[in-house]
Amino acid sequence: MKIKADVIKYGNNVDTDVIIPARYLNTSNAEELAAHCMEDIDKTFVKRVKKGDVIVAGDNFGCGSSREHAPLAIKTSGIACVVAKSFARIFYRNAINIGLPIIECDADIDEGDVIEIDFADGILVNTTKGKEYSFPPFPPFLQNIIEKGGLMRSLGGNR
Repeated sequence: MKIKADVIKYGNNVDTDVIIPARYLNTSNAEELAAHCMEDIDKTFVKRVKKGDVIVAGDNFGCGSSREHAPLAIKTSGIACVVAKSFARIFYRNAINIGLPIIECDADIDEGDVIEIDFADGILVNTTKGKEYSFPPFPPFLQNIIEKGGLMRSLGGNR
């Protein structure tokens, strides 16, 4: 799988409470969650995000509570991938389980840059800056989960 995307950038320690504020956790409707994605850290996110954009962040993205709602809100908002220096482990696993690609990569990427990602070969190119980075590609079984849209779908379920 390969993508080319515009970047929306955040800093370190973006926690699940700002990805999807707790006051919206009374629904599991993905579209409703996406309508409030990132609003406590970036009031403009839902208005400016475009299908296929990528979030880039620093260390410890997705820290905080272990809610599956956070990666679901991000994915449903149109984000194609999250690239961060590091992820909270439970967010990492929840993202894979719902089919949101995530990459750990320490790359020089700024808001508004355009990047290309080759998931199979583990290559990220910042086309704006002309720089290339490598990251460990997912093993085939995780690539299958992401390509099918999540763990349950990879097992033949509807979720």
